[in-house]
Amino acid sequence: MPMFSYRAVNALGKSSKGMQDAANLVDLEFRLKRSGLDLIDAKEENNAGGLGRKKVKRTELITFFFNLEQLSRAGVPLLECLADLRDTMSEARFREVIASIVEAIEGGKKLSQAMAEHPDAFDKIFISLIRAGEDSGRLPEVFAFITESIKWQDEMASHTKTILMYPAFVGSIVVAITFFLMIYLVPQLVSFIKSMGQEIPIQTRMLLATSWFFVNYWYVLLIVPVVTLVGGTTLLKSSAEARFKFDQFKLKMWVVGPILHKIILARFANTFAMMYGSGISILDCIAAARDVVNNLAVARSLEQVASEIEGGKNLTQSFQNTGMFPPLVIRMLKVGETTGSLDKALLNVSYFYDRDVKESIKKVQIMIEPMMTIILGALLGWVMLSVLSPIYDIIGKVKF
Repeated sequence: MPMFSYRAVNALGKSSKGMQDAANLVDLEFRLKRSGLDLIDAKEENNAGGLGRKKVKRTELITFFFNLEQLSRAGVPLLECLADLRDTMSEARFREVIASIVEAIEGGKKLSQAMAEHPDAFDKIFISLIRAGEDSGRLPEVFAFITESIKWQDEMASHTKTILMYPAFVGSIVVAITFFLMIYLVPQLVSFIKSMGQEIPIQTRMLLATSWFFVNYWYVLLIVPVVTLVGGTTLLKSSAEARFKFDQFKLKMWVVGPILHKIILARFANTFAMMYGSGISILDCIAAARDVVNNLAVARSLEQVASEIEGGKNLTQSFQNTGMFPPLVIRMLKVGETTGSLDKALLNVSYFYDRDVKESIKKVQIMIEPMMTIILGALLGWVMLSVLSPIYDIIGKVKF
């Protein structure tokens, strides 16, 4: 369905602009009329497809589901809840999505069916949870589950960015200082060192050779990382086996790997617990968790788990056979399977790893600062030693 940009006025004469999908201008006018707006003019957008695929921000989703929960608990009919949210949401694209959901429900569809038409806004897990809530009559509880889940996802995403961006930032500073020393500072000392007429020590020759390479081939040092990144990204997208090995490597990386593994396990446990607590079958929970872990190595382990459960093995044994899940997860799965409180047991796993990730990131940050200081100190020490060694040799040969 094409997307139109429009100008319209409400009953009070206040003008507004926005985007709306519609079959044609007549359909657009009808849709705006149902939203309390009178169309002034509109035009079809050629790049609307790209806009339509834009993901909705987590903050908007949190506001949306939180308000749905509060209004539905207060006894407000679903259509009125959605109409209120449609009129109050600040993000234009999301307002259009909500308006489309309202029209679909008025046309006889369920909320889950209407949301399924907007995969750019609502993922499969949310839709499965809402479908389960519709069947069980527990939609307010499901809205609360989803709200807390999105908040948790946002926090986990923040942790992931912290662990990746902080070392990258500090490392960039070290690289910039290295370029400054090798391209600007050392070349100014070359003529001074060579004018001494002494035999140049090995560490000084190494410094001069390194500086010469930086000065003459600096573009290679800049191009090679970019080419490597682009080539690696292309390979990972085109080869599932390459991505599988890379995802395995990420889990084994020094310092960072264990933390990423904990973040993935926390994400898995949280998703599984939320869906299982809403009445969704174990196999469907595993399938949904496989989609959110964002790691092919863990996803294949979950596929193995699902296959073994279908073959008749119990849940704990199936997870244990993969070798991917640590003893804590296996132990809590066994407790949950025995007591019938699998969702609560997995929420405990999520809580534990969430706390552990925060502490691990703080430790990494504390450790990175002295490491970078040592690297910078070693670099500066090498430069100073290489420059001063010939001077000390001359002083040592002077006879008093």
